[in-house]
Parts: sequence; structure tokens; C-alpha cells
Amino acid sequence: MQHLDHDRLVFLALGESEADNGESTHLGTCAHCRVEMTTLRQIAGLGVETQGLADLPDPPEHLWQGILAQVSAAETRPPVTEIRRPPVPEQATGTTAEPTVDTVAEPTIGTVAEPTVTRLDSARRSRRGRGWARWAATAVTAAAAAAVGVVGTVSVLRPDDPAPTPKPVVVASAPLAAYGSTPPAARGDARVLQDGQLHLHVANLPRVPGYYEVWLINPTTMDMFSVGTLGGGQDALLPLPPNVDLKTYSVVDVSAERFDNNTRHSGDSLVRGTLTG
Repeated sequence: MQHLDHDRLVFLALGESEADNGESTHLGTCAHCRVEMTTLRQIAGLGVETQGLADLPDPPEHLWQGILAQVSAAETRPPVTEIRRPPVPEQATGTTAEPTVDTVAEPTIGTVAEPTVTRLDSARRSRRGRGWARWAATAVTAAAAAAVGVVGTVSVLRPDDPAPTPKPVVVASAPLAAYGSTPPAARGDARVLQDGQLHLHVANLPRVPGYYEVWLINPTTMDMFSVGTLGGGQDALLPLPPNVDLKTYSVVDVSAERFDNNTRHSGDSLVRGTLTG
């Protein structure tokens, strides 16, 4: 199977022209050309994405050396030049031969000869077009490689990039399970973070006419206090009172409450769990 010309794939990948029916059919059946087209599009996309970048550090020296080597190689290829044909000598009979097909001779004025205009045939024009296309493909690929190198350099060397967020330190945690008559699918997790906050994640809580409230309970005396309420999502981050004794108030409870101005626990616990750690 004959593959599509590489230069043609470059122009298709850059969006400079549209694939005709034959090329579309070939791309649909030829895995090799399809992979090459995908790679070229990815390179072109990287170049587009970096157009808005500014104040970038210089790319590594070896990257520029590689680009210059490719461009120099393209420039040193022998150019396609116009070849002027020598004048056709007169025949022995004294008659002048007809000009060649691709040469148009201007008439002579006095003794000064006008220049001969030489036209390149279609094969020469095609070779010149392919030479320019190869150089353009080399330049586009080199520019895209430079963009990739610059982006990689920025990710490593840019001093004003924010430092990665450290993972929060968990000092105690508890799995929350359905409590009482709550459907068994209800569950959750409670984590006490080192900065004094309680991170709560719940799932499958039954719908209630009021709201959900979070409590810490002393399992020995059943004393308790409210930590806060859950919003409409599954996660909440609630501040704990300073110097709270988590060994005493070790039970995390989520209850269903009504809008009745009663600040006490409703007695309807949905999920519970005991902190450890």
C-alpha cells in the first residue's frame, strides 16, 4: 500500500488544506498514516498552546543546536534554479531553427539581443514545490519541538510556580455506619485534621424535611455538643473547639434535625462512628 506523502500530511495536520475523498478513504484504512497524522496534529497543537506564553526562560542550549542543525541542513540543499538554454545555432542552409517548446525568444532590435525567457516545465515546478514543502515541514517540526522544550523548561525552572499543596495530616479518623433504623446504604467517614478541623464525608443519607447536624458524643456519659451542620453536598469541613478532648468525646454522630428552634439533639441519629488514632 502506498502511503500519503509526509509533506501532504504536514499541511493537513496544520489545517492548511482539507483532505479530498481519496485521502480521507486512505486515512480510514491505513493505520500508519493515521498514526503519523495524529502525531503531527499533537505537535501543532502544542505549538498553538504556547503562543500566549511570555517571559519564559531560555530553552536548553542543546535544543537550539538541534534546531539550527535541521535548518542548516535544509538551507544547504542545492537550490532549483532556472537554466537558460544556449541559443540555437543556424543550420547550414542559413535558416533559423524553431525555438524549443519551453523557450520564448524575443525579437532582435538592432544589434542588441533581448534576454531569453526560460519557463520551468511542470516536473521542475513540482520538484521546487516539494523542496519548499520539505523545508517548511522541517521548520514547523523544529518550531514545535522548541515549544515543547520551552514548556518543559518552564515547568522545571520557573521560580514563581506555587509549591504543591501538602497533604493534610490526619490525627484521628472514624468510619461512619448506618445507625438505628437508617437504611444500611448510608455511610460516611470522619477525619480530624492536625489544624483542628473535622472533615466529614457522607453518602446515601436518607432525605429529611429539615437538615443534618454533626455532633461529638461522650459514649460514657452521653454528653454531647454540636460541631456544625452539613450543607447540600457530601463533604463538610467544620472547625472543632480549641483543646477538645477527642478521647472523651470520641463518637461522631450525624442526626436529622427539624427547623423547630430546638438546639438539643433530636434523638434521630443517621450515622455514627468512633474516632481512633
